[in-house]
Amino acid sequence: MEVVDFFCGHHSEDALEKDIKNGYVSVLKIDGTIVATGCFVDDHITRVYVLPEHQKKGYGTFIMKNIEEQIGEKFDKAYLDASLPVAALYEKLGFVNVMHERYPVENGVILVYEVMEKELHKISTDINYDGRKFIPKMNSENGEVGEQTNFTYHQNGNLLWDEYSGGDILKGSLIGSVLCNGELDFVYHHMNQNMQIKTGKCHSVPTVQENGKIELSEKWQWTSGDYSKGESLLVEV
Repeated sequence: MEVVDFFCGHHSEDALEKDIKNGYVSVLKIDGTIVATGCFVDDHITRVYVLPEHQKKGYGTFIMKNIEEQIGEKFDKAYLDASLPVAALYEKLGFVNVMHERYPVENGVILVYEVMEKELHKISTDINYDGRKFIPKMNSENGEVGEQTNFTYHQNGNLLWDEYSGGDILKGSLIGSVLCNGELDFVYHHMNQNMQIKTGKCHSVPTVQENGKIELSEKWQWTSGDYSKGESLLVEV
């Protein structure tokens, strides 16, 4: 209980309001709804939240990468404090333990946590997708995008996003990252003609053609519905 009380005070409304006013907080919106937030001060990541109903969709990883990119503009390393149960999750994102800390709260209770760090590298990608337009040439039968679906990618650093529509898709959005070799990792979210909201994740591998146009070979999986997997091919127009 003492530890819970400590964190309630540490992450109080007043503390959150102060961080927002100071410009320390980033938010991730999907169709106008805030689904995740992240906060950092200088080189220290202080808070990352994802709404329970939107967890395990890659949003937490995405907002972490976005914060790391912002920190990397001024610092070579990022730091965070992690409770013992979640330290393993941050290790998967490239953080390593550098210190084991103990902090007294109340009634003799000791809060134990890990101080973790990650080496940051300046982002440079082999391919710039900003403004490039794509349409699907092929998709698995369990997919919903088709030749009538239009994509226009936008890129800033290693951040990638897009709003897409057409064919069976009324409106959709995707957000993710561009790896240094030009490969893409992103999550997507759309409403189809049957007024069903579908979500998924995708990894795309680019091939640059002789004419300079790009083809994207994609492996994707629904993160809603039947969780089935598929493959698609997007071509630049």
